Formats: sequence, C-alpha cells, structure tokens
Amino acid sequence: MNKIVPPPAAVVHNEQENVKALFQKYVVPSYGRFDLAFKRGEGSHVWDVNGKRYLDLGGGIAVCSLGHAHPEVAETLATQARTLLHVSNLYYHEPQGRLAEKIVRHLAPGKVFFCNSGAEANEGLFKVARKFGHDEGRFEILTAFNSFHGRTLGGIAATGQDKVKKGFEPMTPGFRHIPYNDLDAVRQALSPATVAVLIEGVQGEGGITPARADYLLGLRALCDEKKLLLLMDAVQCGHFRTGRFQSYQRILEGVPGGEKFLPDGISTAKSLGGGFPIGAFWLREGLGDLLSAGTHGTTFGGTPLGCAVALKIMEIIERDHLAAHVRTLGDWLQVELNGLVRKYPQVLKEVRGLGFMIGIEFQPKENIPVLAADDKPASLQVVNRLHEAGVLTIPSGTQVVRLLPALNLSRTDAAEGLALFEGVVRDLAHGA
Repeated sequence: MNKIVPPPAAVVHNEQENVKALFQKYVVPSYGRFDLAFKRGEGSHVWDVNGKRYLDLGGGIAVCSLGHAHPEVAETLATQARTLLHVSNLYYHEPQGRLAEKIVRHLAPGKVFFCNSGAEANEGLFKVARKFGHDEGRFEILTAFNSFHGRTLGGIAATGQDKVKKGFEPMTPGFRHIPYNDLDAVRQALSPATVAVLIEGVQGEGGITPARADYLLGLRALCDEKKLLLLMDAVQCGHFRTGRFQSYQRILEGVPGGEKFLPDGISTAKSLGGGFPIGAFWLREGLGDLLSAGTHGTTFGGTPLGCAVALKIMEIIERDHLAAHVRTLGDWLQVELNGLVRKYPQVLKEVRGLGFMIGIEFQPKENIPVLAADDKPASLQVVNRLHEAGVLTIPSGTQVVRLLPALNLSRTDAAEGLALFEGVVRDLAHGA
C-alpha cells in the first residue's frame, strides 16, 4: 500500500514585503517612504514588484529628465563605462570640458565646477560667497522663507523651513531668512556682514511659487548697488524644466530689461544627469577664479561617465526641441487643471508654476470632509490616492501636490494623468 504524502505547504512569495524587510533591517530610516516598491521603468511609466503600472508625473522629484531607461542614455552609459569610467580631478578629460562649455553657452561667459548633487552645488556657492567677501569681513547670505537648499549642515542653515533644522542645532552661522518676492524685506535685512542673496527662481519644496519679474530685476539692481552676489538655486527649477534653460529666463521673457538680467552664480543638479548623480555650479565671468587650486574639491565630481551622460541628455533635449515641448504641453496642462479648479472649487484652490513644474494647491483639509478625518496632511493623502489610481506625484508642504514629469512626456500620457487626477478629485468632491 502506497503511503500518502501530504502536499507541501503553499509558498507565498511577497516580493514587496521582502524588499521592505530589507530596508527596515539594514537602511537608516531617514525617509518617510510610501508603501511602494518599484522594479523597472520605461519612458514615463514604472512598474512595481507586483506588476502594477504607474504613470510617473513626479520624475524622481524633477530628476528623470528623459524618463526611465532611455535607450540612448543607456547606450551612452555602457559605451563610456567601457571606455573610461573615472579619473581623478588631478587630470583632464574631454567630457568635463565639453559639458562645462555647453552650460556656459546656455548662460553667459563664466566657469563651471562639477560635483555630485544639488546640496553640494549649493555648498560651493556658499564658499564662493565667503571667499568673495572674506577680505571685508562679509559672510552673511540672505535666503527666503519656505526655501530649500539641501540637507547638509550648511544647506539646512540656508533653508527657510524650521522643520529641517530640528535636532541639528546650533545652526551653521551666516544665514538669515527673509520673505520671498519682497524686495523691501531684502533691503531692510541688509547688514555690514551681508555678502549675498540666494533664492530659487521657483520655490519647489515651498509650494511651487515662481519669483516675480520685478523682484528678480530689483534684486539684481540692489545687489549691484550694495556689491552683493546674487545667487540662484536652480537645482529643481533649472535645466529646461520651465521651458527655458533657467527659470529666470522664462520669467523675464518680454520684460523690459529682462534680457540683461544675469545672476552671479547658479547651482544645478537633478535633471542635469537624468538619474545619474551629477551636480554643478556656474559662476559668471570674473568670479570663476575665486576658487583657486586647493580651495574646493570632490572625488567624484565631473567624472567621464557622469559628464558623458549629461552631455547626451543635453544633446537630446536640444535635438528634440524639448524646451518648446515643455512650454506647449505645460501650458495646456495648466489650462486643463485650472478648468478642474473651476469645476471642483470645494476641493481645489489654485494652480501655479511654469512648464513642467506645476503645483496644485488643495483647499484646507478641514473643508474636505474625507481628508479631514485623517491626521495626515492633505498633500500626502492625495498623493496616496493618486498612487491607488496609478499616478506618481510629489507632495509639497501640507496643501500642494507637484507635477515634475519627464521633459519628453507625451500628450497622450499627459491626458491620461489628467483624467486619473480628475477621478481622484471627483471622489474627494463626492466624499468618497
């Protein structure tokens, strides 16, 4: 008689839980992560470990300038990796020089320093400002309330948001905060120690608030009058995201005197590498030699690999006229989103931004019963609902949801995202 062997117990494989368990055991918990684990991407779409597809309108927080797994970028990475991956900055290599030339040609005569991130780029600007004012004892930099300039000790001191500073006091000295878009506040805040003003062309983490044209022109005139540096953090709002290379170029289009406007220094990162970590700061002519040999450096800044990728991304953006595409499609999105504001005024308050840097502000949470029942900020609740609908977006503060898609986002994908967004808003309006 054959012995009956019971069937083996079913094996339940939950890849998402396994991934989360690895993070919980081995990764420092310094991020508030959404309950999603991704496996692959293509264009403006990503797939999680369970096979669900999402339309990515967050772009890795304005990083994935050409979407995911762009074939030309992937080929550039592979080719350069087989050719020359890294050499120390003790030596020369062509890709770094060519990328610096590209950036300068999109701005004005000057010089570029390469690093690995936006925070590092801003740290470089802080050092330039201190070097510029050192002999006169000037070191103080004015930055705006609601600004964001990175997570280093210098970056959080510069950032005009108290939440990033908690637990890291005392702050690095040399920074004071002033209201954004308020020229009189800048003038009143000046002291004998002030050496520079640092602003974002469009505040990103602060809720997608663009600088006004008169504010930019007034800052330039004031900085010239007082012999101050005017520095711009373009880490999120730069690199064609607004439909021009830099946001100030878009803001000042057609404004008398706008064609002559030029900051003294600009930090950049995010979209520059399209997902490969690279940052940079540009300094106008006459300032580029302030950081002489031995005064600043980085091991991995401006590697052959990083520069080759950034060059390919610039080439594709220029070849495919993506700046014009961002303007056209971004304007269309804003028109359609403003239509939703009029259609659902009990849920939506305002749409702000330029190009593919769009912020949608929701009404106060207490005005939307289904959101008021939860302790989480409205922005987080809405982003989670959009995840359920299959769309990735980025919260900004407590009331704003950001759209920061790839610069080559298609009209079809944009329309799909708009329809899914409206579905979530409609549910909120109906109390679902």
